[in-house]
Amino acid sequence: MRYALALEYDGAAFCGFQTQPARCSIQDALEAALAAIAGGRVKVQPAGRTDAGVHATSQIVHFDTDAARPLTAWVRGVNSKLPETIAVLWCATVPADFHARFSASARHYTYLLMNRGERPGIAHGRVGWYPLPLSVDAMRDAAARLEGTHDFSSFRAAECQAKTPVRTLTRAAVIADGAQLRFEFSANAFLQHMVRNVVGALVAVGAGRHPPQWIDALLAAADRTRGAATFDAAGLYFTGADYPAALALPPTRRAVAPSGA
Repeated sequence: MRYALALEYDGAAFCGFQTQPARCSIQDALEAALAAIAGGRVKVQPAGRTDAGVHATSQIVHFDTDAARPLTAWVRGVNSKLPETIAVLWCATVPADFHARFSASARHYTYLLMNRGERPGIAHGRVGWYPLPLSVDAMRDAAARLEGTHDFSSFRAAECQAKTPVRTLTRAAVIADGAQLRFEFSANAFLQHMVRNVVGALVAVGAGRHPPQWIDALLAAADRTRGAATFDAAGLYFTGADYPAALALPPTRRAVAPSGA
């Protein structure tokens, strides 16, 4: 039987989603918890492999098992075996050809940035921080230039292994709420560090170091060395993926609640 499940996690204490030899990842913890309920080894496949320190409000994974358990066992039972900073939200049966990654038509990220002189306290580890004034209008102008289908080489990590740097970004929004800025991104897929590198570039524009048109130049250059520094992972959240309606899955996207500012 193949199952899909959604989970939320605080990524601060983990070395990313993907399994590591040190067994310090979200995947390692989740597979151990699933195995305890299934009574045997379980492997999971995620919709997106988040990096160290990155959070998720709706990470979708799938797994196969011959163990006959009620759906509640894959939620409450697994949660009883997980660290407190990871929680399964729901579990559903899916067709044998469902794949959390390849069946997804879009993925979504949110970046929370605290823009004030004082560093975050209550929200430490859950938001990025920039202490100097930022122009929201300039960042919105710059973000709009990223929408569409582009070569995002200037925004990918040097070690990114994606076969192509071309992605279609359908949403790049900058939303201001007092001292907190919310950057929202939707795309068919993302490159490694792409969102954090985009946020770094937008902050550089907002701080007045470059005009919004600099984004056009970065896209044309297709050269990571021309871009801004990779921004802190703490403010980044994977907020879900989209799947065919015919699957009738529970909600696969969840917005990020505002962090204390």
